[in-house]
Amino acid sequence: MKDVVIYLNFDGNCREAMEFYQQCFGAELYLLSFSEVPGDLPKEAKEAPDRIMHATLRKGSPFLMAADIMPGGVVQQGNNFSVMIHCESPQEIERLFTALGESGKVTMALQETFWAGRFGALTDKFGINWIFNLEKPNQSEPRPCGSDFAECQGVPMKRCP
Repeated sequence: MKDVVIYLNFDGNCREAMEFYQQCFGAELYLLSFSEVPGDLPKEAKEAPDRIMHATLRKGSPFLMAADIMPGGVVQQGNNFSVMIHCESPQEIERLFTALGESGKVTMALQETFWAGRFGALTDKFGINWIFNLEKPNQSEPRPCGSDFAECQGVPMKRCP
């Protein structure tokens, strides 16, 4: 494993929460709204362009990630966070996804996405939410590239002051 990061879920107030955490930790904040996402999005996402699809707080390396849920979803204590594992190989992501998913519920099957070579999510048999990510080949962690933007696994993200 490369690293493990806590991933928080919000219902429309991700930007506000992450800006608060940015101030608390003195960290760099990168945001990607639904309106900035490449490709087709579900209807619900198009109707909420200011919601955050992905946010990253960095202080050296990423330590906290977050997103707004799709409109109509429900955020409550217990489902408002996940443990995100950045895997190092296709074999590792398959092994961990299969092992942790035993007797659990897959919420997103492992698949290629615009930001990852493989990505998936599940809830294990104890009710813990897990997210699995494997970078595309020749891709690196989000990092600053100029004063206003960063690349989040190939997708430009705005850096907040």
